[in-house]
Amino acid sequence: MIREFFAVVLTTATVGCSSSGPTETTGFVANPLMTVSSESGQLEIAVRTSPQPPQQGTTDVELTITGASDGLPRDGLVLAVKPWMPAMGHGTSVAPTVAPGMNGKYLVSNVDLFMAGLWQLRLTISGPMEDNAAPAFEVP
Repeated sequence: MIREFFAVVLTTATVGCSSSGPTETTGFVANPLMTVSSESGQLEIAVRTSPQPPQQGTTDVELTITGASDGLPRDGLVLAVKPWMPAMGHGTSVAPTVAPGMNGKYLVSNVDLFMAGLWQLRLTISGPMEDNAAPAFEVP
């Protein structure tokens, strides 16, 4: 009797948690916080944060990178991201992680905005192309 009960519970839990295909669930709003051009002008980078606008503390950032001339997503790039406070002349001791997604999306996790002020995300882009960008935003 107990064995049958757990079999029903396990089957119900498995069916309830299964999906019919890949889905993309993010905590990011539809409208970007900002869109910036790369240094070369070849790329457009839409920046979304969670929370948005960014607050003091740990933040996640979604970067959507497209070609400036054609608007097509740029996949296969390698990003290095360094949070930086230009007024203070320092970054953070915590290195964010970057996970490439699809359709030009890159998730930057564990961005430590530990104090109020103007922050830059200094991006070094490599792979099929080399470029840089530095979107900046105020943290209250």
